[in-house]
Amino acid sequence: MSFDSILNAIDDIVWGRPTIILILATGLLLTIRLRGMQFSKLIRAFKSIFRKGDGESGEVSSFGALCTALSATIGTGNIVGVATAIAAGGPGALFWMWLAALVGTATKYAECMLSVKYREQAADGHVLGGPFYTIEKGMKEVTGFSWKWLAVLFAVFGVCVGLFGIGTFTQINGIASAVKNAFDPETKYVAFNLFGLNYSWSTVIAGALVTIFSALVIIGGLKRISKVAQVIVPFMAVLYVFLGVSVLVMNATKIPAALSLIFHAAFAPKAVTGGMVGTMMIAMQKGIARGIFSNEAGLGSAAIAASTAQVEEPVAQGLVSMTGTFIDTIIVCTMTGLSIVIAFTNNGVFTLPVNSAGEVLRGVDLTSAAFNTVLGGDGISVQFLLMICLIFFAFTTILGWDYYSERCLEYLTNGKLKAVMAYRIIYIIAVAIGPYMTISQVWTIADITNGLMAWPNCIALIVLSGVAAKTTQDFFKKYPTLESENK
Repeated sequence: MSFDSILNAIDDIVWGRPTIILILATGLLLTIRLRGMQFSKLIRAFKSIFRKGDGESGEVSSFGALCTALSATIGTGNIVGVATAIAAGGPGALFWMWLAALVGTATKYAECMLSVKYREQAADGHVLGGPFYTIEKGMKEVTGFSWKWLAVLFAVFGVCVGLFGIGTFTQINGIASAVKNAFDPETKYVAFNLFGLNYSWSTVIAGALVTIFSALVIIGGLKRISKVAQVIVPFMAVLYVFLGVSVLVMNATKIPAALSLIFHAAFAPKAVTGGMVGTMMIAMQKGIARGIFSNEAGLGSAAIAASTAQVEEPVAQGLVSMTGTFIDTIIVCTMTGLSIVIAFTNNGVFTLPVNSAGEVLRGVDLTSAAFNTVLGGDGISVQFLLMICLIFFAFTTILGWDYYSERCLEYLTNGKLKAVMAYRIIYIIAVAIGPYMTISQVWTIADITNGLMAWPNCIALIVLSGVAAKTTQDFFKKYPTLESENK
């Protein structure tokens, strides 16, 4: 049995029906208990983003915490992940991404709010918070039993996701692929051959530069990561949104048909793809898995950043944090998905494009081909802009996930900074070797580690859903409007 087949078998188990049901059920339960606040309080949440910090605890502003979280969530999942989901499950995968995001917004709110509620402050003044403390303190408070083992399990999975999943391999692999496609698509300039594969000088140079820049920021810790994120995240989001809006505006008349195709394909993917993709279960599995990979609702990762916010009221930060899921999936991922569907749908049938060698396009190649198709022009300008977006997206995700996994390791080692510094070196090494892994292996490993991380976090959110509901209700009784909150 090959390594790829072993990974796929594990992925099928981890991302089988139980995990999908757990994540959706958690989001649905929280949506009900929180009275659909992700819909009713969304405008207030966006207005709260730029409010000044009002707490003595915390290390960064609410906006800084959100940008740190967005730096980790807005990454290759928005460009590459959406494309891989559609390639495997058809246009219907986008529907399942939306569904996961809508209920996942309530999940993101709850996990971030609870992380602030149960955070601690270390002797040196820095904040200790995240799902591991929510699990350890909150679940013991509610059940009367120790759940330390579950908190440890979450932290272990968190380290693995950062080191082997979202944080390193997928991001640097996406950057290297985008740079290669822009500068050496035919692999004419070969640097070396590894396991029968030729690697371009563009891949080697891109990998080396990103590794160096990552190291320079990572060594500086949270505050440096937060400062870089507050500059890069708004810039990269605006650039990609401009590109995506351009695509949709130029093809506005095709959007209704594309949306209709997406909804139909969600339940009958083969009917609208000529049988070239898998079943409804595959569309659901890939859509939800890639959606979670992109917005991280249910993983508990954003809660680690939220716990550092300078706020007194946990609900206030929960509101700010939940906007991240909406921005990431409902806005950014939708632009990518609609562009792909519009570009390669003809007479109601979606067909994946192929390259000159007859190979089906996937990942960043599929997104790039879609943008080139609908925007026209020489193709080089669009590809270059997409490369810039992907580089910034992936680079900030590398930084954000280093911070997340460091905090998980800090919890596991009781704050031993030597272990954290050693981990930073290992993390940077993982970034360096990422460009030389195959895209299928990279994404499968990421899916597996993501799924494992979601289980302990979702279990805690279900148990603490009552606490989340009561804390939220008390806050809105005390502060019925944003104006009353700011007084």
